[in-house]
Amino acid sequence: MIRIDYTNVMAEVIGERDGILREELLSFRHFVVETHSIIQREKDRKFYFCKLPYQDTQEIKDYAQHIRENFEYFVLIGIGGSSLGAKMLFESLTDLNYNLKNSPKFFALENVDPAVFASVLEQIDIKKTCFNVVTKSGSTVETIANFSIILSMLKKELGDKYKEHLVFTTDPEKGFLRKLGNQEGIKMFDIPPKVGGRFSVLSPVGLLPAAVVGIDIDELLSGAKKMDLICSIEEHVEHNPAYLIALTHYIANMRRGKTISVMMPYAEKLSSFVDWYRQLWAESLGKDGLGQTPVKAIGTIDQHSQIQLYREGIRDKIITFIQIEETEEDFKIPEDLPEDISYLSGHSLHEILNKELLGTKAALIKSKVPNITISMDKLSAYNIGMMIYMYELATGFSGYLYKINPFDQPAVEEGKNFTYALMGRKGYEEKLEEFKELYKEKYKIEIQ
Repeated sequence: MIRIDYTNVMAEVIGERDGILREELLSFRHFVVETHSIIQREKDRKFYFCKLPYQDTQEIKDYAQHIRENFEYFVLIGIGGSSLGAKMLFESLTDLNYNLKNSPKFFALENVDPAVFASVLEQIDIKKTCFNVVTKSGSTVETIANFSIILSMLKKELGDKYKEHLVFTTDPEKGFLRKLGNQEGIKMFDIPPKVGGRFSVLSPVGLLPAAVVGIDIDELLSGAKKMDLICSIEEHVEHNPAYLIALTHYIANMRRGKTISVMMPYAEKLSSFVDWYRQLWAESLGKDGLGQTPVKAIGTIDQHSQIQLYREGIRDKIITFIQIEETEEDFKIPEDLPEDISYLSGHSLHEILNKELLGTKAALIKSKVPNITISMDKLSAYNIGMMIYMYELATGFSGYLYKINPFDQPAVEEGKNFTYALMGRKGYEEKLEEFKELYKEKYKIEIQ
């Protein structure tokens, strides 16, 4: 179960300068009805991610079981939308000490940072490791670079048996990985062609790693189905969670100057959920001079670093708190405390965490900072499934609000093209010349 409390974004609480008038929300009712109809028609095309909750998961679960029975380590090789979702599921829904207690141990090779690459290699036995290489295009530089090194190591250590240690998640028809997989008989899972990377967590991209580490992926999809049912039936903005999230952020952004969207969970296990959200929100909506900058904060840690800015800095932020109401573990503070700190006696850590959230919200209300609270009764696969679907649909709906395409990323592609040119890839010679014209190192300082 999740609840969304948007009281503190409303003008009647924080004033009209920073808050949203209820009539403003309701003024979008015709837009919402029209856009809702478009989205329902587009579920076979642009909004194909809406169909992912209804997929058959048996093949994924069976192969995940095979990996669990035959390998001691599982390494995901991917970046961006090919890794953030899987990491988010792993960190949100498994024990914080999972790798100390369980097998197969989970690692991710994302960046091309040699220190991280070396660290992962030091912690695994390559002969006992399954590598899941994830890239829809099959040409992502960081992924293919890391994979090529691993591939060479596997061949050296295992000979022809190297294939048994690989599973590809990629486009069903094209790309380097698909071609190699077909040639070598390597196990492959499909990324639906109509689903972009940052919307792919509920495809095999996220579901296979989740199943490998023991997450109930059917429960995850059940939560997403529930949110799809609500959002498909309900057109009223105050009853549709995804549209409500989208519209409150859009109005705050375009009419109140809130150019920064802070997400602040009061649960450290949701740290990677914010990483996943940041890519979704930034890459989808940051176009044509529009969009909000998503910022990560963790309660209570960032009460001691960022709240000063949020309360007394530039008034350009809307904040989303995430609260977990129930926890499996908790610790009570002892009764026999010195008088100066006796007010803590009998309280628990989880209780303090939630009271810290209440105190922070009250302080923000006093400073007229708009804030939303999303509460989950517990941190579960079902609830995370609801959250994933809600934010994906909110992002897609926001594209219509901003009148941009939320499903492309042209500015990201430009950087990739310059990288291909610098690496000497054929066909990118003109890009290399353009780079030389653009990139200058004229003003520098060097300190020995």
